[in-house]
Amino acid sequence: MEYMLLLYGDEKQAATLDPAEKGRVFGEFAQVTQELAKSGKLKGTSPLQPTANATTVRVRDGKRLTTDGPFAETKEQLGGYYVVEAADLDEAIAIAARIPTVRYGCVEIRPVMKMHPPR
Repeated sequence: MEYMLLLYGDEKQAATLDPAEKGRVFGEFAQVTQELAKSGKLKGTSPLQPTANATTVRVRDGKRLTTDGPFAETKEQLGGYYVVEAADLDEAIAIAARIPTVRYGCVEIRPVMKMHPPR
């Protein structure tokens, strides 16, 4: 089953890391990513630009509304994701526990819903 692992952390806190610590954390991400790719469990992954570069879109009463940044102020922001193949939730949890984000933020695990194409 495919699971999406949503990585949340505090952008302000991450910005305070010294270059050596950032390098160490990025190295850990690279190692986890490489191991998942080699095992065939990695289906996709990407970091996201900071929320300052985000745009939120809504349509209300037929009118499109756009705003800069995320909709809600939160302590932790979505910073990236992994899509992995795992036998079950327990395996997805084990994978998530290896991602460095769990030490300073959290990883939300969501099963990917398979949609059948229209006939």
